[in-house]
Formats: sequence, C-alpha cells, structure tokens
Amino acid sequence: MFNKVPATILASAAFVAAAGFASAETTLRMQTHSGQSSPYGVAIQKFVDNVSTMSGGDLVVEMFYGSSVVPSAETFDAAKNGILDCDMTNGSYQTGKNAAFQFVADTMGGYDTPLQYQAWVQQGGGKEAVNELYASHNMTFIGAHVGGQESLNSTRPIASVADLKGFKFRSPPGMESDIFASLGASPIVMDFTEVITALESGIIDGADASTLATNLNIGVYDVAKHTTYPGFHSMSSDQLACRTDVWEGLSEQQRRIIEVAHTQVAMDVMISTLVLNGEALAQMGDKGVTTYNWSNEDRAAFRAAAQGAWAEWGAKTPEAGAMVSSHEAFLKRIGLAE
Repeated sequence: MFNKVPATILASAAFVAAAGFASAETTLRMQTHSGQSSPYGVAIQKFVDNVSTMSGGDLVVEMFYGSSVVPSAETFDAAKNGILDCDMTNGSYQTGKNAAFQFVADTMGGYDTPLQYQAWVQQGGGKEAVNELYASHNMTFIGAHVGGQESLNSTRPIASVADLKGFKFRSPPGMESDIFASLGASPIVMDFTEVITALESGIIDGADASTLATNLNIGVYDVAKHTTYPGFHSMSSDQLACRTDVWEGLSEQQRRIIEVAHTQVAMDVMISTLVLNGEALAQMGDKGVTTYNWSNEDRAAFRAAAQGAWAEWGAKTPEAGAMVSSHEAFLKRIGLAE
C-alpha cells in the first residue's frame, strides 16, 4: 500500500518543497564604483553569474554599478549601516576614519605586481591584518582584486626619479602627495575629470590618472607624450567586504562560493589589464608617446621615499602602524626590501 501514493499528493509535496526552496533564497546587495562595461565591471558581472550558478540559485547578488546607490566613498558605511550588505569599492576611501585604510588598498611603491600584493593578502597575513581593522566597523574583508600598476603621464620626459624635480602633476590627496613632494615634485590635488583640461592648459606637467589602457581610452596621450610603463608608483586594489553579521549569517557553503567566485574576479582583472595594457602599448608609437621603464635603482629610490611616508602615516594610529609593519615584513620576506 505504501507504493501507491496518489499523484495529486506527490504533486502537492513537490510544490511545497519548491516553495520552501524558493523562500530560502538569500540576496546580497552590493555596490561597486566600476561601470558595468568596464574591464572590472565585466569581471564583477561574471562574479554575480558564478555565485548564482554555483549556488543553484540559492544565493543571489544584486549588484549596483557605478556607485548608483550612494557615492563611492560612502559605500563602506552604507554596508556597515544596512543600506547595502557588501562593499566592492576601495578601502582607501576610508582614510578619514583611520590612516590604516590607506594600506588596505595602496602602499604606493610597495609592490611591483598585483600577484605580489595578492600574496600579501593570501599568504602574508594581509587578510588577517585588514580584518583586525575592519572588525571595529562590523565589516569583514573577503578579498582584493587589482589589475596592475598605473602609468604616470607627462608632457615632458620622465625617465628617472631625477625627472620628478619640479614636476607639477595631478595627484589624489593623501600619502601619494607626501611621497612625490619628498622627491621634489609639486603634486596638485584635483579631480580626475579635470586632468585633460589641466594638461592642455599647462596647469600641470603630468598626471597620476590610471593604467596605460585607461589613459589611452580617456585621451591622456593626445596631450601627454611621455609615460612610465610598467608603472612603479601606484597599484590601487579594490575589495570585497561585507557586514560581519550578514557574512556570518551565511552558510559555510555560501561563504565558500563567494570566496571562490571572488578569487576568479581577482584573476580576471589581472588578465584583462595585462591584455589591454599590451594592446595599448602597441599603439604608443603611432601616438608619438615615449614610454619609460624605470631602472631597479630608480624604483628602489622611490620605494625608499614611500617607506619614509609609511613611517609618518604609520605613526598616526596604532592600526596604521600594525598595517605598515605587516607590509614591511612581507616585502622583506619576498626580497623587495632589506
């Protein structure tokens, strides 16, 4: 008799099971400052798709591109305060809270490649150091994604550290300005959107804008005919960080899916940046642009100046000091510092 269950009962049971499964769906609201069609945006859209596929639709990421919910610098607080669940922007936006946030994303002259930075995060104690900082904000750092070094651009030769003397260039505020000023440059803080006009008018000699490919796309090399490549000065890393109670409320399987999917983001942005920069480099000759690959000696001189600024910034708070110590220990471990 137990083998003769009416079809209507089986159908009802299936409907109830399906309804129960649907009700268990978890949605995470995240914001990135990247545009959806940008290389980072494409990698992040793949992340969204991978999370859905690997979870069988049980875990859904609702991604907001181009800082469409709140301004980029407010994303961390929006996640912290429950407007969003996760922040996929950049830790350095939060340096006003604590100088330690500068060292979450960009040490300025510390690492030569994105793989070296990722090694610090994954095997050099970086993830643990960041989470010691984030814990007091009820946020958990999941991982980092960074494409590669940015290229410094100029309307005059910039072949070595000596060429920085009197170099007027657009710089973001904060530690970068301190480093370049110590080497004789004259950093001028201005918005990214003002770079082209300032170059054309001669207000600045050059700019810290972005990677070689991005600089080409926004028209920097129509004006500035000198650039560093590979870069040496800045490699800003974006992050995935989620509100701790949300993160801990996920199942172990869901957390693992997000971690694995985000590791793919990190690989994708490194690969796309490498390819796009290579394609851009092939166009530099036709654009009349001279590229400069700084010598090991000049790179070491810049790194030494950067570490001088690290000491000053590390003295601002105990958390910043701990972050600087973590980076310095790892740089020595992998042979980039003595």
